[in-house]
Amino acid sequence: MNTMIKNRVPHIIFLYWVIKIASTTLGETGADMFSMTFNLGYGETIAIFTGLFIVLLLIKLRLRGYHPLVYWLTFTASAIAGTAMSDFIDRTLKLGYAAGSVVLITMLLVTLWVWHRNEKSINVEYIATSKAELFYWIAFLFANTLGTAAGDFLADNMGLGFIHSAILISAMLVIIALLHFFTKVSGTLLFWLAFVLTRPFGATFGDFLTKPVKMGGINFGTIGSSIFFAVVLFFAIAKETKLEKTRLAVNGK
Repeated sequence: MNTMIKNRVPHIIFLYWVIKIASTTLGETGADMFSMTFNLGYGETIAIFTGLFIVLLLIKLRLRGYHPLVYWLTFTASAIAGTAMSDFIDRTLKLGYAAGSVVLITMLLVTLWVWHRNEKSINVEYIATSKAELFYWIAFLFANTLGTAAGDFLADNMGLGFIHSAILISAMLVIIALLHFFTKVSGTLLFWLAFVLTRPFGATFGDFLTKPVKMGGINFGTIGSSIFFAVVLFFAIAKETKLEKTRLAVNGK
């Protein structure tokens, strides 16, 4: 039986990471736009985008197969909600970036453990059931939230600033890519490391674009930055949609 029609998630190729970084950067700038520029605050922003994430997730879980637009809308909602949640944990609850990161790492690891215990796998390239996909998205939400906290920890607590943090994370991502192509290190482990690290990469890059010059940014603003990455995301998803149609056609679906 051909399993393509049953797979609910995208293949992990270069375009996946391009869309993921654009989405997570939009998550940073979008969350700041709603919580700070529009003065909604963290609580209201969390409520709005967590609610949107849940609605989109319910739609996604009811669909059979992989639908790029719905998938990436769900992902972007989780990225914005994750950013607001991270800021709420770190700043409003005053746990700080380090403690917040530890809490989120724990929650992510527990989710992955429960997922593996129930499904006997945490394969991120083939998800065939709604139950497995639910674990998938819960893990993604925690990973996105963790990435934001980790990025803020590097930029603020470690004093690296936005650019140096982005450079450090980029170097770590290059190392992960080299391990993927030239070693036998677990692909699942490398995926989750890359997934978490691309979040602070997007977050620090987003902060660099939006923050004032005196804070190490270029003061492009949350609105302009969010519009820019929304456009990038639109064209990248259009490309992914075209590729998915080609894959289905090749497989006779």
